[in-house]
Amino acid sequence: MIFEDRADAGRRLARQLATLRGDDVVVLGLPRGGVPVAFEVARQLNAPLDVLVVRKLGVPYQPELAFGALGEDGVRVTNPTVVVRAKLSGAEMAQVEQRERAELDRRAVRFRAGRSRIPLRGRTAVIVDDGVATGATARAACQVARAQGAARVVLAVPVASREALHQLARDADEVICLEQPRFFYAVGQWYHRFGQTTDDEVVELLGHAAAPPPQPPPVAAADPPLRDDEVRVRAGKVELAGHLTIPENPVGVVVFAHGSGSSRHSPRNRYVAEVLQRAGLGTLLFDLLTTAEEADRANVFDIGLLARRLVEVTVWLTGQEHARGLPIGYFGASTGAAAALSAAADPRVHVAAVVSRGGRPDLAGAALAGVRAPTLLIVGGRDYLVLDLNRQAAKAMSCETALVEVPGATHLFEEPGTLRKAAELARDWFTTRLPAVSTS
Repeated sequence: MIFEDRADAGRRLARQLATLRGDDVVVLGLPRGGVPVAFEVARQLNAPLDVLVVRKLGVPYQPELAFGALGEDGVRVTNPTVVVRAKLSGAEMAQVEQRERAELDRRAVRFRAGRSRIPLRGRTAVIVDDGVATGATARAACQVARAQGAARVVLAVPVASREALHQLARDADEVICLEQPRFFYAVGQWYHRFGQTTDDEVVELLGHAAAPPPQPPPVAAADPPLRDDEVRVRAGKVELAGHLTIPENPVGVVVFAHGSGSSRHSPRNRYVAEVLQRAGLGTLLFDLLTTAEEADRANVFDIGLLARRLVEVTVWLTGQEHARGLPIGYFGASTGAAAALSAAADPRVHVAAVVSRGGRPDLAGAALAGVRAPTLLIVGGRDYLVLDLNRQAAKAMSCETALVEVPGATHLFEEPGTLRKAAELARDWFTTRLPAVSTS
């Protein structure tokens, strides 16, 4: 297998990582050559992209032999066996560390251009390079990602030597490699074009990946909302944080159920909420799980738990001032869509409409047949796997159901204009269904 360039290698690699789409993943490119590959992987997985800046700590008289590695935020890992066998003194190690720390800090500042490092704690770190020869840097990267709190470490490369892969299996939870040649001389021999990646290219790619979602267009000053409050909602034994907004003359209230790895502060959900508010809809954005619960990844995919929380929050909402008697809708993204549909089928609440954006309604299982609320499934036209799952889920539903593809959109609707289109579709669905329903 010969790759045209690093972008081609990244697209091919992304196909092997498709099962990670929808998980709480951070894609980490090893600068510099690994970043163009990682950019394509992150784009296909709809995952955030960052660099993993690491520096090997080499034995002074044999630099290729690493006795440890450094990462950002003071992370330092060492190999006690190498330290002992090389008879390294504290002063020798400190001298190497001081030199490498300075270079690490310089590179981090240069590459990120003022942006903060994306936290890895509790998430899946997908470390990407353009190839692996000896594996020393990749091993250091895996160790640093683990030290920074990654719950799972996946190393993904287009090509690598078999010897290096054997060693790396001890440091990564999973290793994905497209080509493992029997005779390996250099990474570049497996590319048609393998020019050097510059610092400027790394900065440009990271900046493009970090571009914020579109902001709502400016509008004329409106009347202040009836409510615009941070709220605390008791759900069983826990207390959940949320934000409730009720505009003047509301026609209904939409409760947001966010997906895995997201929160009530999600810029995408807040953007959609603002669009709905301008159309006269109240919104309640809240966290389905506490911070402690989110640390257990099993909770993020416990649709039964998330649905119960959503029902309890809905019951609380119906008793709130200015929300009493208003029809209620659900807006769910990713796994939150499954929770929204499961809750909509619960007889304890009356839900007038449901909208799913890039959701996993299939995870609602048997509850789909019990949903009576008109349901709109919005899916990116390029989110192929999720599109198929939504088609299957739609067939299992007996209520009014519509599936709309947003052309050119991938899972997170990051492409220009796609999130605005999704928000407008949600707005139109809610404003044409909620006013026709009264709970009073």
